Amino acid sequence: MNLTGQRRIPAPRDAVWQALNDPEVLRACVPGCTALERTSDTAFAARVETRVGPVKAALQGTVTLSDADRPRHCRLAGEGRGAAGFARGEASVTLTEDGAGTTVDYTATAQVGGRLAQVGARLIDGAARKLADDFFAAFADAVAPAAESPAPPGTAMAGATAGGGLAPPVWAAGLIGAVGVLWLVFGL
Repeated sequence: MNLTGQRRIPAPRDAVWQALNDPEVLRACVPGCTALERTSDTAFAARVETRVGPVKAALQGTVTLSDADRPRHCRLAGEGRGAAGFARGEASVTLTEDGAGTTVDYTATAQVGGRLAQVGARLIDGAARKLADDFFAAFADAVAPAAESPAPPGTAMAGATAGGGLAPPVWAAGLIGAVGVLWLVFGL
């Protein structure tokens, strides 16, 4: 399965990147995300519950980040398993300044197996697109107000780790729940 798209977020690119690296923002925006935990500077463990047609899927998995070019681009890889089957996938995400906002371009590929695969590609594609749409709608709502009131000077950047690295954008759990049924779009 392939999923590509472009979304405009009404916030500056740095604010969008920071929000994509904030586990609390992501947990609230990823449809069906019940748990999201940082396991290293470049990896997260996630649990997502969703429904694809007649199949209810609860997937536990990981999302890892590579090729990060803050705040412009990253690649994500994810894999999830559950009683309903498995999903694995990869996503490439690019953030581009667009006036006062940010354009998020993404391309994701995924494979699903087990009962998830039995519901058919058309149903899975539709569910993945809906998950991505729902994620970006919630994400835009969450980021836009935060961008309007900047953090006070000296406040730590969201998503920064103790070692100074950046956590992976786990909205990849949104892109790679659109990969868990994209494994959980991504990013997207």
